[in-house]
Amino acid sequence: MGELKKLVKDGKIKYVGLSEASASTIRRAHAVHPITAIQLEWSLWSRDVEEHIIPTCRELGIGIVAYSPLGRGFFSYGPKVLKELEDGDMRKHIPRFQPENLEHNKILYERVKEIASKKGCTTSQLALAWVHHQGKDVVPIPGTTKIENLEQNIGALSLKLTPEEMMKLESIASGVSVKGARDGPGISTYLDSETPLLPWKP
Repeated sequence: MGELKKLVKDGKIKYVGLSEASASTIRRAHAVHPITAIQLEWSLWSRDVEEHIIPTCRELGIGIVAYSPLGRGFFSYGPKVLKELEDGDMRKHIPRFQPENLEHNKILYERVKEIASKKGCTTSQLALAWVHHQGKDVVPIPGTTKIENLEQNIGALSLKLTPEEMMKLESIASGVSVKGARDGPGISTYLDSETPLLPWKP
């Protein structure tokens, strides 16, 4: 962070952001130089960041960039997502996408789908709108390789959710315990990538 601070001072970069940083790391980094944005995974089936990371960002005035707001395609295809994956797709190794876990996790998809049907939108639009409605400090960044999916994502921006609908989605997401880790073996997240303290110097 000290070196990044120098780069900002020299005019070589304008802002500093972090990805998958723990709350304590965010605080330590922000004390050296203001952090503009934190990138993290946030969706209806990845909500662990709401306990410590989101409150820390909001306390410090740091923007939130939510990646995989569609659950890495889960809210686009549901349990059929496995059939959509090409050879070499990393999602084939993610525990949540393993058949035995996906069979359970489809409960969440089906309940979100029910609300989407009543709302007259797709499950992906509803899931994306949920993230978008989390606050003006949140910018979801869904990834896509298909034009039709891009058009659906854009359509989610005009989807307005009532407080009651938000509460219903919150209730569904809280009531269904998602099975399987959100990342495959060897992938570090804020949960296991705590920044070590620097050696103390007198």
